[in-house]
This record gives sequence, structure tokens and C-alpha cells, in this order.
Amino acid sequence: MTWSIVAHDPETGAFAVAVTTCAFAVGASCPFVRSGVGAVSTQSMTNRYLGPAVLDGMARGLSPAAAIEGALAGDEGRGLRQIHAVDRHGRSAAFTGANCVEWCGDVTSAHVSFAGNMLAGPAVLADTYAGFVTNPDLPLAERLLAALDAGEAAGGDRRGRQSAALVLTTTEDFPDLSLRVDDHPLPLVELRRLYGIWQRDRAPALRDQPSKARPSGMTDLDSIEARWIARGLDLRLRR
Repeated sequence: MTWSIVAHDPETGAFAVAVTTCAFAVGASCPFVRSGVGAVSTQSMTNRYLGPAVLDGMARGLSPAAAIEGALAGDEGRGLRQIHAVDRHGRSAAFTGANCVEWCGDVTSAHVSFAGNMLAGPAVLADTYAGFVTNPDLPLAERLLAALDAGEAAGGDRRGRQSAALVLTTTEDFPDLSLRVDDHPLPLVELRRLYGIWQRDRAPALRDQPSKARPSGMTDLDSIEARWIARGLDLRLRR
């Protein structure tokens, strides 16, 4: 009972999922991303085993459609599932089970897919799509936030609102950005607030974190201390 976006940025190679719903902690169950492989959201009566299974299939070279079909093959509850995915080639696919609650549906395009169920109506997905494609110059995370805001303005989840999440990965085996609003009367407003804090406090330090290209990250003690001092912190590393 959710709507979400899965997206790929061909310029940066990033994969991301943005999702919101009127249920607790949507970020704990729906979004899945894997660097170099793809992004998936599994929703409706969520089966969390589907997300990794679809990513595994795409990692083996299957298209999103084939990976979704393979993941659902042994799921006796497939009629209750909604799942969509995008891969590193920009291919996207979606499945909306025959038993999902109306209004339900999906829209796929190159590098992006939109899907939702138990929505106020088809305008939710239509406006989410429009909110995404009309902001091509924004960074991917901000395009996703703008798109969800547009869908919410069109009615969103017909029950109301409670939680939201935004997850994005680029080159590493873990997300660059992983934000969750588990329980809030205005989850998209809170998600955007957290994103602003991430931009200020976390994004600038990503280049200094351990990575595949630089496995130890920033280790120069003087440089680390200089950054603390610049922030007015009276902290020193032991020597």
C-alpha cells in the first residue's frame, strides 16, 4: 500500500529508490539498491525476498522483466505483490499483481519506473512521473523528492501518510545516501529536511570515506583535526 520510484542516472551510474506510504517504516522493507546492478522496490503485500532475488538476476545479466518473473516464479502470493526494477542499461520493468488494492498500477520508461497501489487514483502516478521528468537538471535524489511531492499533492496513499525513505548508491557496496522517516505526520516534509542535513553534514565527507578506490579513506591525523578545528570543535586524536 505504497508508491515508489526506482531510477538510474546514466551520467553518474547511481541507482536510487524513493518510496512513501501510510504504514510504519517503509524503508525497512521496500527499497533495494546494488552498485553497478540496479534498483528494486517490492511493495503491496511485501515479500522482502523478492528484492535481492531480482538484483541477483540482473547481476547475472537478466533483464529487469526476466529477473522479476524469475523471482516471482515460486511465490504463491504473486497476485498480492507489486515489484519494479531498473538495471545498469536503463531497462525498466514492473509487475502489479491481479489482487493488489485499487487504485494500483505502474509506469515504466528508460532509466526509471513508477508503481503504486492503494492510491487516491491514477493522477498520483501521473503527477509523480511529471514531477520527475520536468526536473531533469536536479540531482537524482532531488528529482525523486520533487516527484514524490507531486504525487502527494495529487492525493498519494488514499489512507493518509506515515513513512518515507530515500536510498541511493553509486560505486560502493553500501549506499551513499540512506534516509528513513519511519513515523511522521508529514513524512515527505521530514524526508526533505533530513536530506538537507545529509547535504550539509555527510555528502562533503563522502570523498574521504573508505572506498573501493581508496580502501582506507582519509587517515592523515593533522587533516582530520584541522577539519574539527574549522568547525569549532576542541578535539584531538591520540598520538
